[in-house]
Amino acid sequence: MSTTITRHLSNDPVLKPLIDRIPFRELSVNSQGVYLDLLGSIISQQLSVKVAAVIEKRFLALFPDEMPLPHLLLEKDIPTLRSAGLSQQKATYLQNVADFFQKENLVDKDWSGMDNDEIIRYLTQIKGVGKWTVEMILMFSLSRPDVLPLDDLGIRQGIASLYNITETGKAMLHRMTEIATTWQPYRSYACLYLWRHKDGK
Repeated sequence: MSTTITRHLSNDPVLKPLIDRIPFRELSVNSQGVYLDLLGSIISQQLSVKVAAVIEKRFLALFPDEMPLPHLLLEKDIPTLRSAGLSQQKATYLQNVADFFQKENLVDKDWSGMDNDEIIRYLTQIKGVGKWTVEMILMFSLSRPDVLPLDDLGIRQGIASLYNITETGKAMLHRMTEIATTWQPYRSYACLYLWRHKDGK
């Protein structure tokens, strides 16, 4: 599979040097499932990796077996959740996720019957969950191989730099989408290379 993906992406002469230099990486190595990953994503927003890990550990410690099942999370009051280091807003967003997953019976849902756009529309109904967050869930929780998260600053910067894009706004996004059509159906993997290139790896 990795050979098929790298061979396909190497057809793009701009991506090929990255692919030759950067080791191939599989998607979704450490996924805990959509529900827990979504909670973790909200906790980590706008925080360093180190700080987010500390707060998530404290948050999980509030629950038996460190499992914040929806009904248990909804039973906690906001001050208790904030005691883990969460902001008022994040505590509310976490409960919004729990409420949605409980009402829709989603904790053990099989997502394979829904395409990427359907999942984005479905989960962004939750207040506090944006398109970028769901795109990360698609890539790293559901191992979807063809996601293009243009809301991600690193991806936009990487494409703009490598392809010498000078447009801005909608014209920039249109051009980037066009460039990425040649990466289909492996745009997620192209993004992994772009992130690692931007990080200097």
